[in-house]
Amino acid sequence: MPVSRRSFLHALSPAPAGPSSAFVAARGREAHAAEGASAPARRSAGVLLLDSNENPLGPGRAAMEALTRAFVDAGRYPTNARPSTADLREAIAHRVSVRPENVALGAGSWELLRSAVRLHASSARHLVTAAPTFEQPEKMAEQLGIGVRRVPVDKDGRIDLEATAQAARWAGLIFFCNPNNPTSTVHPARAVTEFVTRVRKESPDTAILIDEAYHDYVTDPGYATAVPLALEHPNVVVTRTLSKAYGMAGMRIGYAVGQPRAIENFNRWGITFNQNSLAVAAAVASLGDPAHIDAERARNTEARAFTTRFFQDLGCRVMDSQANFLFVETGRPAREFKEACARRGILVGRAFPPLDKSHARVSIGTVDEMQRAGVVIAEVLGAGRPVPAAASSPSRPPR
Repeated sequence: MPVSRRSFLHALSPAPAGPSSAFVAARGREAHAAEGASAPARRSAGVLLLDSNENPLGPGRAAMEALTRAFVDAGRYPTNARPSTADLREAIAHRVSVRPENVALGAGSWELLRSAVRLHASSARHLVTAAPTFEQPEKMAEQLGIGVRRVPVDKDGRIDLEATAQAARWAGLIFFCNPNNPTSTVHPARAVTEFVTRVRKESPDTAILIDEAYHDYVTDPGYATAVPLALEHPNVVVTRTLSKAYGMAGMRIGYAVGQPRAIENFNRWGITFNQNSLAVAAAVASLGDPAHIDAERARNTEARAFTTRFFQDLGCRVMDSQANFLFVETGRPAREFKEACARRGILVGRAFPPLDKSHARVSIGTVDEMQRAGVVIAEVLGAGRPVPAAASSPSRPPR
């Protein structure tokens, strides 16, 4: 069916419950990419996508309006469109309180994580990563024939900083996901600073990449961004993405923050035009709309608390979540739990070794979605208990 410019713009026009924001959010695509699931089946009517940690509401109104206006520049390279990639770098720098030369752009944070492995690890200098954690750096290392040392998380699902520091000697790169995906736990600012200081002293040539993909969802008062550490140390870099709280997973906007020399190295490995004109416009508008992120954090915090209580009422241990997903001890293999939920129209996260025999990751949707999912999950786990009502109806963030 041919699509005209008018019909495309109509589809993009922001609406409280329209399909356009879901399209931009690309909900469920992380799991699709990781497991090769059937995209048509994943988009079936009534299926709940609680498997890829996206914002269930998609981008805010400011981003959608900017996206619509930017269609006139679809024929321009992102360096020539208005706003341009230079404007996006400026917007990120302003948002994070750094200078533009401290910012590298990526096609989501995936590109940046993979580039970090290429830049710092080698056959002689291994990658250190948690087990489990986000897999992209490990996958990149394996593709390049680089050794990987996997450090199991502790009993509470937190990255074991003592064991990681020991494994870091002679390493090329440490991947430190904070909050950690999939365990959802976070380390406070003091612990992160002490860890970086120790590694810099004991293995000064080892680079540290601190991934803050879920930064905007953290409510722990002891947490703080590691951006100041990246500005202080030449081989510390922080990465972030607009795929999560900003609801723009389908637009592939990521960035790294570090000292200018480190950023220059990322830029040398970066894909030419790793942004597109429409995504740039939406990202600039979204970065200038902090109220949307505040509302999204509040929505997620309420839904997260509701879902945590639900699982605890079923007798399941839930790790302390500071993200937009939970890591739950279901007492059965993740694949078995996932398949049982999928047969009932609820998609939850994939297996994460070495905890895949007992734990599962469940992304946080809206409270209404989590209530619906709770009915299925209680049935799958054999609890058969009624799902409690939410304490209050969440207000929808500005769209």
